[in-house]
Amino acid sequence: MRMYDLIYSKKLGGALSADEIAFWVQGASDGSIPDEQSAALLMAICWRGMTTEETLALTLAMRDSGKRLDLSSVPGLKVDKHSTGGVGDKTTLILGPIVAACGVPCPMFSGRGLGHTGGTVDKFAAIPGLKVELSEAEFLRSLAETGFANSAQTADIAPADKKLYALRDVTATVESIPLITASIMSKKLAGGADALVLDVKCGPTAFMKTLEDATALAQSMVAVGKAHGMQMRALITRMDAPLGWAIGNALEVMECVEILRGEHGDTELAQMSFRLAAEMLVMGGAATSLEAAQTLVQASIHKGTALETLRRFVALNGGDARALDDFSRLPQPGQVVPVLAERAGYVAAIDGRALGILAMDLGAGRRDRNDILDLGVGLRVLAQVGQKVAPGDRLFEVYAKAGAAVAQEPFRATLEWSGEPVEPQPWLLAALS
Repeated sequence: MRMYDLIYSKKLGGALSADEIAFWVQGASDGSIPDEQSAALLMAICWRGMTTEETLALTLAMRDSGKRLDLSSVPGLKVDKHSTGGVGDKTTLILGPIVAACGVPCPMFSGRGLGHTGGTVDKFAAIPGLKVELSEAEFLRSLAETGFANSAQTADIAPADKKLYALRDVTATVESIPLITASIMSKKLAGGADALVLDVKCGPTAFMKTLEDATALAQSMVAVGKAHGMQMRALITRMDAPLGWAIGNALEVMECVEILRGEHGDTELAQMSFRLAAEMLVMGGAATSLEAAQTLVQASIHKGTALETLRRFVALNGGDARALDDFSRLPQPGQVVPVLAERAGYVAAIDGRALGILAMDLGAGRRDRNDILDLGVGLRVLAQVGQKVAPGDRLFEVYAKAGAAVAQEPFRATLEWSGEPVEPQPWLLAALS
């Protein structure tokens, strides 16, 4: 078997066999296939696409390039969630404890942020002492004892994905639905969960800009998961403005804890988190309908069991659980600078991507994978789409390093204005399984 033949076949639009795909993935992983040949095949896939059968074969080959986690020692159906990410997307910190508190084991592997999109691992890292990279034994112990386990992706889970993604990142081949599907689903299948709820973001701040593309990605991932025997459900959700009031790691922990305390229950972030949790509870067998699942979700908030589950998870894994009740124990900024409105009107839109980049510039995100974050800095977004604003009203609060110069105009420039009332758009665009 020659790599040249695989590249040539895909260049002409042919379909690769499972054996050919396994040959490529193995060779890319162990270095026997040169990077330039893998890059050429990646570009051919971007142009020519892959069938569902090819995408499944690629997913399984990448999954089998490393360790597969066995969760069978933990009773019950294990349900995971994956989001394609966005500015302020912190739903894992809310729904994980909720789902676990309602009796469904929730195992999750999360990533670190890069660029304008924050990572769940970085948010958890803002809790002092919390271990965010768990060994297999620690992961299983957390899942068994608290019902919830979250860890950074370990190097032995789908290592071929790390190799191929690095090539995609430097060859402009990231934007391919089959490659995105295989990257996400190889890690999810290796993670050992029985069911998966997908939150596919759609909009100008998301990776998928149009509903058509978001739907195609959701359908691709659902098809691959179901072909492997995994229960699948996908929600397509709007991502333009930031999700929630917090951008920045410690600030996002605070917002999530407040929601678990029963605050902000009518916000988009809370409603999205509760719906995703309810979908997971139905798939895990804790409820027979979304309505019944929503009742369980609300009970876990009102009774405090969801927040207590988060406390137990934090304490078990070395974190300072007192920080969930005393926010002064979380990383703090050096200064807080208000950004004030200079005009009257209604907020028509908020550029979440631009705000994410501004937060990154403050130190809340990474330009490079090796950048060290300042976990205390970030933004409080006070302006909301549809809000009526008068001159002098606070639009943002900038949590910055001590002594840092904070120019207000770049933050004001992220807002679009209207002279007439504006109706916010629904956050849920579609659901499929």
